[in-house]
Amino acid sequence: MIDFYSQIFKRKSFHQFKDTDKLSEEELTKLREFIAAVTPLDPSIRTKTIIVPESETTCESGAQYCILFYSEKKGEYLRNIGYIGQQIDLYLASQNIGALWFGIGMPEERELDGLEYVIMIAIAKVPESAFRKDMFKAKRKPLEEIWHGDTLGVAEIARFAPSACNSQPWITENTGDELTVYRYKEPGQKGIMPALLTGYYNRIDIGIYLFILETCLKHEGYTFERTLFEDDDTEKALTAKYRYKKEK
Repeated sequence: MIDFYSQIFKRKSFHQFKDTDKLSEEELTKLREFIAAVTPLDPSIRTKTIIVPESETTCESGAQYCILFYSEKKGEYLRNIGYIGQQIDLYLASQNIGALWFGIGMPEERELDGLEYVIMIAIAKVPESAFRKDMFKAKRKPLEEIWHGDTLGVAEIARFAPSACNSQPWITENTGDELTVYRYKEPGQKGIMPALLTGYYNRIDIGIYLFILETCLKHEGYTFERTLFEDDDTEKALTAKYRYKKEK
């Protein structure tokens, strides 16, 4: 079983792959088995995840393969893909497989079994020494900007969840026995991401964040009941509520 929590500290985004090795057939088989066993955020949404050579995509990062995510366009399908993909991202780190969420890439197959292409993760085998040494050196928003109330010993780590262009589009509020998570859309264009694509990728990001948040809650000994909400596309869109309690 993968210790997802420990991999949060190790994982990093490989914008260019160097000094890579080839994934063995055994590693690919294990990866496919893991992908088949991931837990979706919304099981009612049909998805499919496949692995193809990088050459069958527009990605040119030096990766060996790309993991392609397809989904039916239903409900919060982007959030669901983010939640699924982050499990895979952390698994890859545990196997010393470098990864890059590649938002602008396109595969040869834009549709698969009636499902639409959503996003890809480029991957390559890299030395363990290439992974992150000190996560706390990574640039992130100040904690008080994205978390209000008692941090539970959770916020300090959950804030390092990856996001498109490091936009970190989330705010979590702790009322004492419940966490309320919002997808926060900052006014105006931020960074290099085109304004029209911000909402698309930030919806994937919030799914990534929810998985990291839940992983941190479990690590700190909290049980929780999760309620999900439909994104209303407002500046501060309600995403989820977690009714939590500390295990004795």
